[in-house]
Amino acid sequence: MTELTEDPDLTVRPATPADRPTVERLWLLFRHDLSEFGGQLPNPDGTFRSERLEAAFSGSGDWAPYLFSLGAHPVGFAFVRALTQPTRVLNSFFVVRGVRRGGIGMRAVREVVARHPGAWTVAFQDGNPGAVRFWRRVGDALDPGEWEEERRPVPNRPGLAPDVWISFRYPRTR
Repeated sequence: MTELTEDPDLTVRPATPADRPTVERLWLLFRHDLSEFGGQLPNPDGTFRSERLEAAFSGSGDWAPYLFSLGAHPVGFAFVRALTQPTRVLNSFFVVRGVRRGGIGMRAVREVVARHPGAWTVAFQDGNPGAVRFWRRVGDALDPGEWEEERRPVPNRPGLAPDVWISFRYPRTR
């Protein structure tokens, strides 16, 4: 069993095609976690919807996948989209449960957004209290007093509760 050390050596780097199998396995954990809040069930083969995963590894200049590791251990990922737009979207973000609430997520977000300075948006669900606390802390940490929050309907899913979106700028230029 591998345990988190006091001063973990976090690496946040662009995911390569060779990293795809690792990210695919982390994707299953991510989608499983989210299924608690949206009631999604796995496909008959045990996988979950993976359009965002496919898009992130498509080679499109509008998407970028990132992999987070502690030493040799993968601990999370992020998919950024809309890289060619004025506002980037942190489309998917995941940290394994074993390192949550220890600062790894905040460090990873900070490193990802620093690679693409400017305006950002992130969506999460109100029914996911951990995500609500985390993303509001991100707004406070990265764009104190300036970030905004709004609720937007989920496109083509009228039966779902609206997503919560935060918007921030990083770094904030005064």
